[in-house]
Amino acid sequence: MISSEAENAERIVSPKASSDDFGKFENNLRPKKFADYVGQEIIRENLMIAIEAAKGRDEVLDHVLLHGAPGLGKTTLASVIAAEFGVNMKVTSGPALEKQGDIASIISNLEPFDVLFIDEIHRLKSVVEEVLYTAMEDFGIDIIIGKGPSARNMRINLPKFTLIGATTKVSMISAPLLSRFGNVFKLQFYSEKEICEIVMRSAKILGCSLDMEVAKLIANCARQTPRIANRLLKRVRDYADVKHNSIISAESVSMAMRSLGIDEIGLDSVDREILSIIIEKFRGGPVGLNTIAAAISEEQSTVEDIYEPFLIQKGFLERTARGRMVTDRAYRHLQMLHKDTLKNA
Repeated sequence: MISSEAENAERIVSPKASSDDFGKFENNLRPKKFADYVGQEIIRENLMIAIEAAKGRDEVLDHVLLHGAPGLGKTTLASVIAAEFGVNMKVTSGPALEKQGDIASIISNLEPFDVLFIDEIHRLKSVVEEVLYTAMEDFGIDIIIGKGPSARNMRINLPKFTLIGATTKVSMISAPLLSRFGNVFKLQFYSEKEICEIVMRSAKILGCSLDMEVAKLIANCARQTPRIANRLLKRVRDYADVKHNSIISAESVSMAMRSLGIDEIGLDSVDREILSIIIEKFRGGPVGLNTIAAAISEEQSTVEDIYEPFLIQKGFLERTARGRMVTDRAYRHLQMLHKDTLKNA
């Protein structure tokens, strides 16, 4: 089993954004137009048509909701939409908007046709969400002036704008808010070919020299997620600069991944620990989610939302009515004996 030199460090293959992902490194790698945007072909085509149609009619673009797993490029796609439409984009997040005045002040300061991007829109408070209803439909906000019998309703007109919401949990968005989005798109995981293209493009921007075969090695470890691919490329570049005279070769990629505890298909030490515990302590399952969480000292929601999806997607783990079970593919990958073999031994 591959060991990691930094097991307590931030999980490198996590699709969640880290502090580095919002810095200069990540911003430089973000495509600025659809021509540079790799993947999501159907979404890209539909958005290009919607933007051109809105431009031709001199109308504001319908509100857009982007949902999908972390790291697939929702924020990047929102910035591309704003750039293609030729407007500015104001960025905020659901947890940052605590009261009605917060969202009202942001929208009232937008220029006509601007884009307001709300990340984690499923975490909006109900009082803020209610303000968005009229803002999205009628481009106005109703406020109450005064108290008691003398109180009166006043409508504040807002500039026409496009709201782009991003979420990893579309089921948590209320039906009234969801119905106000004219464009709803789910971002899919990327193919190996698309991740290779992203790695090659990012390497060019960073001034790294690598061939397609080396890019494939990085792509294989990227869990079909652009954010992870770019993060791994950065780590490989660091390793090559220090250990291999800045030459990114198959050997340097392999050694860099080994030092990070990542195997050839992107499993890290935590992934392998989950599978190993189920095999060694629970004979491959079934075992309850809370038991797995306790065994690896993690929160149950963390195991379910962060670790399990990729293991299930790769066919290493199954969810059953009785609990989680490890598949034959996981046994083969970890080079362990199948529990049936152990029984007959």
